[in-house]
This record gives sequence, C-alpha cells and structure tokens, in this order.
Amino acid sequence: MSLPARTRDAIATLLSRASVAPAVLRLQFRRRRLARRYLKGEGLEIGALHYPLWVPSGVRVRYVDRMDVADLHGHYPELPLDKLVAVDVVDDGERLSSQPDGSADFVIANHFIEHTEDPLEALANHLRVLRPGGVVFMAVPDRRRTFDERRSPTPIEHIVEDHLEGPARSRRVHQEEWARLVEQTPESEVAARADELEREDYSIHFHVWAPWEFTALLDYARNEGRLPFAVEELKGNEHEFIAILRRT
Repeated sequence: MSLPARTRDAIATLLSRASVAPAVLRLQFRRRRLARRYLKGEGLEIGALHYPLWVPSGVRVRYVDRMDVADLHGHYPELPLDKLVAVDVVDDGERLSSQPDGSADFVIANHFIEHTEDPLEALANHLRVLRPGGVVFMAVPDRRRTFDERRSPTPIEHIVEDHLEGPARSRRVHQEEWARLVEQTPESEVAARADELEREDYSIHFHVWAPWEFTALLDYARNEGRLPFAVEELKGNEHEFIAILRRT
C-alpha cells in the first residue's frame, strides 16, 4: 500500500535534514502524524519559543507566551532571536485569563505542563478555553530520558496539596531540587542558587513524570477533579510522551 502524498512529502522533508539526528527525525514525524490527525480549525500554542509544532494546512495558530519576543530572548539568551516565533498573546499559559471560554478548537502545550506550578489548574484552564470536542495536544518530557533522570516523580498528593493551598508553599523545595539534581550544584551552594532562580523567575521543571505516572495524574484530574476530558492517546515518543485530551 502506497503512502499518501502528504506523508511522502513530510518524510522527504525530514530525511533531507541530514544534520538532524535520527531520534529527532522520529520525534518530529510522530508529532506531525498526531497533529495531522487531531488539529483542526484555530487554536493556541503555549510556550512554543523556537520550536513550534507543525500543523496541517489551513490550521490557524496564535502563539501565547508570558513575555514578548524581546523579553524571551533576554530570559533565554541561548535561543537565537530570529528563531523565536512571534508572540500573538502575552499571557500566563497556566491561566489563559485573556482567552474566553469555549473560544478555541485546540490548545498545544508541548513541554509546558512540567513548568507549571499548579498542573491541575493549568489543565482546567486549557480545557476551559476549548469548544466541546476540542483537543489539548501536549508533549511531556519522560523524566527517565532527560536531565530529570535523577529526580523522583512528583506524587499526586503533592500536586493536590499545591492546588488546594497554593504552589508557593513548595516552590523553594522544587528550586533546590532543580539546583541539586539537574544543575548538580554543590550542596554548599544550593541555597544561593535557589535564591537566584527565584530572583530570575526562571522557569524550571517543577514537576516530573514517566508516562504511567502522568496517566495517574490524568485519572485523578478526570475522576476526583471532575475535569471534562477523555484521553484519546498517550504514547511514548523518544525522550517524551504525547497526550491527546479531548474536551467532553
């Protein structure tokens, strides 16, 4: 059976990038395949920075970030300015307070939810702005296959407590864990490094998961949290896994 022309073209484009590692090509191809299947109409992508998700022809995306491009470049000087996507909406991606309820067909949030301090609130707001039947497309780092490999999964109980009592209660713990286990800061300097992260408002990975651990969080959000969604897909993709949530 021959492949559709669009699929052949996508493969040819990816393979033509000889300098890109095979694992990255596989990651990109799987993202494209799911984007083609699930993304329609118009929606939002949160925190795309220099790596926006490919979307099918005719799909309209507005890019959301907490800063404009100039400020993002100042915050992430390692990212080339000319590669950053133009920010259409300056807003907190956890709250999306500028976006009306039921106003989007999709929300793309790749490598975003691990940066949120209140993942349950973020999920609720991503679902809030969707029309019925709309989808959240999220790629999440697999903690076992990234620089988070030394970290333990975030317990659901911790996430629920942060949601109920406010995430400020545990921010310092996360910043010190990041300094200690990701940046491997010497123990005598961990406190000072956590102070720097707080002053810079640097967007660390506050939470980490493997696929089955994230599935447990989604189960909690849907059952105990009463969030209106069904899980269409949750599958591994190299160093990440992709979850497709459909608003019910």
